[in-house]
Amino acid sequence: MTQAMDEHAVAAQTTEPMQAGQRADLPRQDGVEAPAVERTAGGRPPRLLVLDGLRLGAALMVVAYHLVGDKIGVWQPSAASHFGLLHSVSQYGFLGVQLFFIISGFVICMSAWGRSVGDFFVSRVVRLYPAYWFAVLVAAAVLVAVPRGVDLKLREVVGNLTMMQEFLGIRHLDLSYWTLTVEMVFYLLFAILVARGLTYRGVVAFCAIWTVASLVVPKFGSPWFSAVVAAGHSSYFIAGIALYLIYRFGPNLLLWSIVGLSWLIAITRLPSLAQARDVAFAPTAVIVTAFVVVMAAVALNFFSWVKWGWVATAGAMTYPLYLIHQTVGLAVIDRLQDHLSPWLLITTLIAGLLIAAWLIHRFVERPAARWMKRQLNDSMRQLRTTP
Repeated sequence: MTQAMDEHAVAAQTTEPMQAGQRADLPRQDGVEAPAVERTAGGRPPRLLVLDGLRLGAALMVVAYHLVGDKIGVWQPSAASHFGLLHSVSQYGFLGVQLFFIISGFVICMSAWGRSVGDFFVSRVVRLYPAYWFAVLVAAAVLVAVPRGVDLKLREVVGNLTMMQEFLGIRHLDLSYWTLTVEMVFYLLFAILVARGLTYRGVVAFCAIWTVASLVVPKFGSPWFSAVVAAGHSSYFIAGIALYLIYRFGPNLLLWSIVGLSWLIAITRLPSLAQARDVAFAPTAVIVTAFVVVMAAVALNFFSWVKWGWVATAGAMTYPLYLIHQTVGLAVIDRLQDHLSPWLLITTLIAGLLIAAWLIHRFVERPAARWMKRQLNDSMRQLRTTP
């Protein structure tokens, strides 16, 4: 996800209705006035519903990869024997994470524009933690009920609740959580830019510096330093950021060059990723290229016709779905595959996970986020006003 998902990688957008005729006053590029981006009554950019649909699509790709692609062999005798072509296609579902990262770069840049670093911090905390805390407790309960060879320790549960388990040397209770670490690195790096105030020139410079750092740092041979700059994943975030600049300020050669270079870097690194996932390189490259093309169409506002309200609900389910699908899904398959046909089980399971994701969003994430946002905003005000 991060959330990685979540956003993956994975950020909230406003749902306030757009007022006709409202436009944003934006700075100029090289003496040419940039096209204005429509704004809502609250001064934020309107919700791009197509991104909600793309996020859900990315999440379902990852769900299919873990539950139908099944790299760990939970299906007996094998997922391939049960699902045939669907199994073969689902093995490429891990690339949904790459789409999450591109969307995250786009949406985080959009949602952070005009915000203070304190507001940015609050928005990320209330977006990531409520559903995550609940998911960690669910994962712990499932691992206790269906151990599958896992000896769960209290230290691991507590460490996972911080969302910093990878930095603490603690394993992820759910292997999908690794993307959240990557997302957090992106947020921390981007927060430095937010603290200075987002500007067109500053964001372009950020993309350039991060690209160079991601290419140079791995040459020092330190996995830790490579992780600090998210070297293996930065090109997707950078492409998303540049695509947002195209959406906000209009296209130009510099921004398309950033997108193109990021795509080339991603493609260059894909053979090792495809080999690690035991899939063919060519389809992997085609899928990632398709992601960039679709997001470029979003940046050029080709999907402004997507206005279905249900897409926003679908997008809201994405993060909880990503958080719970692997540990819960594999446990359900392990316990019920001897009692239900494979197709009935997988169909019912995915439907159940979607319902559970909506329930988590509606009754855990939303109320907890509202409370946390009030409390953290009060804390930020006190921090600003108290000597």
